[in-house]
Amino acid sequence: MTSHRRLPALAVLTVATMAMAGCSASAGASSSADESSLTWGWRLPTSWDPVTSTAGWDTHALALVYDGLTQLDTSGEVVPGIAEKWDYSADGTAITFHLRKDAEFSDGSALDAEAVKENLERGRDQENSTLAGQLKIIKTIDVDDAHTVTVHLDQADYQVPYLFAGKTGFIVNPAAFADVASLATQPEGSGPFELTEYVPNARADLQKNDHYWNADHIFIDEFHVVPVTDDATVVAGVSTGQWDVAIIPPSQSKAAAAAGLKVEEIDSLTVRALDVNGTVAPFDDQRVLQAISHATDREALIKAAYFGHGTANWQPFPDGYAAHDSSLDDLYPYDVAKAKKLLAEAGHPDGITVDLALSEDDIALAEVLQAQWAKAGIKVTLKVLPPAAISQNYVQRTHPFVLDSFSGRQSPLQALEVLYGPEGLMNLGRQTPRELADAIDAARATPTDSPDYATRIHKAVELGVKLQPNTFLFSWPRILTHTDKVTGIRHWLDVQRWEDVKVQG
Repeated sequence: MTSHRRLPALAVLTVATMAMAGCSASAGASSSADESSLTWGWRLPTSWDPVTSTAGWDTHALALVYDGLTQLDTSGEVVPGIAEKWDYSADGTAITFHLRKDAEFSDGSALDAEAVKENLERGRDQENSTLAGQLKIIKTIDVDDAHTVTVHLDQADYQVPYLFAGKTGFIVNPAAFADVASLATQPEGSGPFELTEYVPNARADLQKNDHYWNADHIFIDEFHVVPVTDDATVVAGVSTGQWDVAIIPPSQSKAAAAAGLKVEEIDSLTVRALDVNGTVAPFDDQRVLQAISHATDREALIKAAYFGHGTANWQPFPDGYAAHDSSLDDLYPYDVAKAKKLLAEAGHPDGITVDLALSEDDIALAEVLQAQWAKAGIKVTLKVLPPAAISQNYVQRTHPFVLDSFSGRQSPLQALEVLYGPEGLMNLGRQTPRELADAIDAARATPTDSPDYATRIHKAVELGVKLQPNTFLFSWPRILTHTDKVTGIRHWLDVQRWEDVKVQG
């Protein structure tokens, strides 16, 4: 296949013009008989630049074009990626990565230690980087030789191999750094595919990257990402070939099965949550936050809005995951009387009135919450926002109370930083209690194979849940549907990957 060093701006404009003229490129663009094509009904990223991407779910699309220094397997354990192996210094403050000698970017140029150094430094130092909070631990980086790079840390941190499995460790071709703004729409990486045409908010067309180090396990030649804009049409769309694989909401799971489609219900790190700015009244009082949690019937919420697909949760990690703290299960059980008592103690005997920001997709869920909370005297006005406004709120923090989803990160400590760190995107108040920060640091400094690791990470999770305003509702699965011509889809706990997936005929 032909390599494309940079996606020409003309490619974006040409397809956009075709779309506006009513002559759009087909999602399943024609391919020769010996090539396979797959169209994925999924979300397009907020940015194709991992440094400026703002949504956790972006990682699924970004992983098409970028590869991390490491990867996670289906159980969430770290395995080699661009780096074949790594080793820590005795005190845990330096980690040396040994890169694959055959690692290349999609233009055929070598992916070497210097490229890794430039990427990590950009993620740490670029002014608008959403990765800075995770990469600030890096003091210096040594290029030991072309295939060996040592990262020196400001403290012992045994989470780094996990951290670098996601977009924090995605390596961009430094040739693109002369115009980093263009990376938002023109990614340059070393992943399994490369972007060839892109229409923002509409579609992305990709082709197999023959320079990918694991290309022998990629059996899809043309890959298309086309968002699902109407959940009610997705089952019909997959049945007729509009999409080969698509994400579906729980409401469509039975319909997909009834239509003879395969349904993949995949355990994931995604939790429905309320983003809360704890510096804004009335959310600056923990009793109000506890009242909201007690006023939430999580099981009824799952049944009514998610058709029973989910598990009640009071923390950011699902049951069965290493960081899940079972002592937090049923932390704030449904209890309307308790909620009213807490509100009265907080100085609100007649209840409170609040605005809840949400996207249009979450109206049904929000209406169930609205009805539940009203029983405790919590009067809610729903403010429906465009999806982009929800993402922008992580940075602008315009709305102090938001119905959201939290997509877990590759490292559980990274997840806690995103939720609770002083620069965490979902920490709308940008405040972190010292006790919590110390607990996160203690867990980070503990080798993951140490018998003390579980105790320390559970302590950090407990403090985050009890001291910070974020409120968790339930864990929910990633549900994909496809026809039987698509085989080999694996249940990845983290990023959905496409190695060994095949499309028949």
